[in-house]
Amino acid sequence: MPTWQQLRDVKLSEYTDAADGWGKVSSRANADKDRVDNAMFARIHDTQEGDAAKAACDEVRQLSRNYQYLHTECGLIRTALNGLATELAAPQNKLKRALEDAANLKFTVKPDGSVEYPTDSFVLAPGSNTARDGAPVPYAPGAGEGVGSADANKGKAEDIAQRIGDAVREATEIDSRYAAVLRKLKAEPGLTVSDATLADAAADTRAMQEAAGRYADDGKIPQGKSPQENAAWWNGLTQEQRDEYATLYPASVGALDGIPSAVRDDANRMVLAETRAQAQLELNAIPKQPQEYIQNPSGQYPAVIKNPAYRQWEEKYGDRYAELTARKKGMDAIQERFDRSGKSERPGERPLPEAYLLGFDTKGNGHAIVANGNPDTATHTAMYVPGTTSNLEGIGGDIKRMETLWRASDNLANGQSVSTITWLGYDAPQSIVKDAPFSHYADDGAPKLNAFVDGLRASHEGDRTHMTVTGHSYGSTVIGSAARQGHLDADDIFVAGSPGMQVGSATDLDVPKGHVYAAEADSDPYLGGLHLPGGVTDDKYGGFNIPFVTSDPVPDLGGWGHAPKKVDIDILPSWMDGDGESVVKTLTPTNPDFGAHVVATDGSRGHSGYWDNGTESLTNQARVVTGRYKEVTYQ
Repeated sequence: MPTWQQLRDVKLSEYTDAADGWGKVSSRANADKDRVDNAMFARIHDTQEGDAAKAACDEVRQLSRNYQYLHTECGLIRTALNGLATELAAPQNKLKRALEDAANLKFTVKPDGSVEYPTDSFVLAPGSNTARDGAPVPYAPGAGEGVGSADANKGKAEDIAQRIGDAVREATEIDSRYAAVLRKLKAEPGLTVSDATLADAAADTRAMQEAAGRYADDGKIPQGKSPQENAAWWNGLTQEQRDEYATLYPASVGALDGIPSAVRDDANRMVLAETRAQAQLELNAIPKQPQEYIQNPSGQYPAVIKNPAYRQWEEKYGDRYAELTARKKGMDAIQERFDRSGKSERPGERPLPEAYLLGFDTKGNGHAIVANGNPDTATHTAMYVPGTTSNLEGIGGDIKRMETLWRASDNLANGQSVSTITWLGYDAPQSIVKDAPFSHYADDGAPKLNAFVDGLRASHEGDRTHMTVTGHSYGSTVIGSAARQGHLDADDIFVAGSPGMQVGSATDLDVPKGHVYAAEADSDPYLGGLHLPGGVTDDKYGGFNIPFVTSDPVPDLGGWGHAPKKVDIDILPSWMDGDGESVVKTLTPTNPDFGAHVVATDGSRGHSGYWDNGTESLTNQARVVTGRYKEVTYQ
């Protein structure tokens, strides 16, 4: 417990000066981590191969983890010192005012905090001219001074003693709160930051949130505000305040649409590293899965039986093991994308740009937003909304698609910068049969999509970026819902394999007229616009064996759930049951009545081939992304 003399004499500027020093170390560690991630990995890719490359990458990855840990822990120390100085200022000022009042009244404050005051009365017993903290009523603070006493100074002295005691107690609570957390901020010996160390850093952050909550209150971080309001809040902070909020509340800061992408990336990488480490620790703690089947110990039929130990393991650990394994797979895929920064797939090809993690959490099926290149400075930005079955576990495939689109777009950009983004910022339906026919997944995700796009607009530097929003399968339904519910601030929309967009016309999609593009993998043949999956042989077709091959059946089947309907007269010939009756057609984006440009998809096969290298579908996407509209080819 500090004394009143220590509280009086402490130079709070020394704490803030020390905080500045720790802040510089934290910032330097973060910059060094970025150099490791974006430059050193590239050099390894360029100069090493095979086992040597793997070993070098492992070493560099460890170095990156070390810098990540330094960045976090030094940032926490900076916040602790700034918080301590800020909070101690109030009790120190209270103490100084009490001491000033004592001096003005010619009272003497003793080393133990009691107050000696002059008296001109002999009524009181000897020694009663010393007032102490905690005096009883009527001489407690706020009571009438001198009530019940012939000495008018008694109440004044007791009030000063109480204020001194209160100031010391407040300072003691503050000092103890920060000291307890600071004592824990120490690393293991050596140069290896382990999973346990990173998980401990997450615990340190939570402890610091509690300790410094009065200084840097997370309640001040905007909640439910517009991206423009988020940006205004961020821009109104000092750099030191920004650093401290990002260190103390990385998940909250990383999720804020409208603030700079580099800030979100730093915050989300911190969350990713700590969450990934914690998942690995939990997996390590689960006993090894026993063999599922064993020989029947009785020697009788059946020869093989289910292992009882396996059943017990499944009951106790099975669900959690599966959850952690899936989660870890997705987090590993994100880390692998970080590691590919600066790497080229083919000789003479430009290397991948730096990756930006613009969103990350493990809630529900997990969410991640990963950009290739900085969208805040890009001339052309394309964001991709994946569809049904998308989740954190499978994010690697979606990330790869946007890498492929980045390379194709960069080749057409004439030196202009391009950023492509995988946006898994919504809860996608997980079952084609049970979930995908329902619209609430799209309706719930649409406001989040609009907010993210608006956030990119708010954080962009310089001239307005040319933005294309692309959607695959159910992702296109999310895009349509975003335009229907609010305003989707895009310049172009490109959808592939769409089951419908909840609107009946391209003109309902917020972008300028003529800037909606749709792709559907080639079908063979198109008979009057009728698509049927698989092969059909039936007497109703006059005994013909007609190989209706629809490479992508989703637009045909899913359109009944998400596309408006239109009634047309049946114009099929009589041998195909044409009878002149009206038929209902779904207005999916590739329906001519929808009004979108239906692009050529030569080379694309199936529902997921729109991003295959060498396909016309991929090239057409890149043409749209880079604004080379006249070069787009159509069906």
